Amino acid sequence: MRRSVAYPLAAAAAVAAPVLVAAPASAHGYVSAPPSRQALCATGAVPDCGPIRFEPQSVEGPKGLKSCDGGLGQFAVLADESRDWPAASVGTTVPFRWVFTARHRTSNWEYFVDGTKVATVDGGNRQPDAVVTHDIDLGAFPGKHTVLAVWNIGDTPNAFYSCIDLTIGGGGGGGGSQPAPEPSAPPTTRPTTPAPAPGGGAPAPTGEPAAGGTWKAGVTYKTGDVVTFDGARFRCRQGHTALQGWEPSQFTLALWLPL
Repeated sequence: MRRSVAYPLAAAAAVAAPVLVAAPASAHGYVSAPPSRQALCATGAVPDCGPIRFEPQSVEGPKGLKSCDGGLGQFAVLADESRDWPAASVGTTVPFRWVFTARHRTSNWEYFVDGTKVATVDGGNRQPDAVVTHDIDLGAFPGKHTVLAVWNIGDTPNAFYSCIDLTIGGGGGGGGSQPAPEPSAPPTTRPTTPAPAPGGGAPAPTGEPAAGGTWKAGVTYKTGDVVTFDGARFRCRQGHTALQGWEPSQFTLALWLPL
């Protein structure tokens, strides 16, 4: 059963009154780029998705499924092929970026194209970084396809599921599933570790950020603002004055949505 906890968005030294943001305590993880179906719903790029809009990280089900919705009725929209999900145009080697809001020990990650397994990335039964990128070779699947990315947890019988619609090779065409061997070289894992906060207290607010600017403590952000932090882009989900320790990678989904 999910429960909610409240994150304060302001400290007395920084703003006049505290603001609370509810975030699922059992939040976990999903593929944010190329945008998975739940990421498209969370950003509003695909409308009328129901509750997955607020819980893109929560598509959790038993290991071994091949479904975009993890077998969860409340997220059934993710398996609805009549939605004509937008397909991102990508090259043949695709960087899949996972964002984790609860970093469970990981058995492995698996990638399937139209049901055919194309890659497995070993998690070493270790806790991953908050943001992890896998470079996956999809060169055997030109054209439009659906990739199912699976995060298999090391200390529970469950996994997390993300479906990503792609036009591989940058063009249209292609067709149904075709068998592909496991890559001859293991996929590259590129962890993205949040930069440490600088020392000292939070500076006084400096006003609104410039569009596309770098996240800074002490700046007042409004809903919809886009910032860059540690090489990744985030959109503000809730207006607040930033404090050290509230970096976008730390408060993903509570305050910031990765793009």
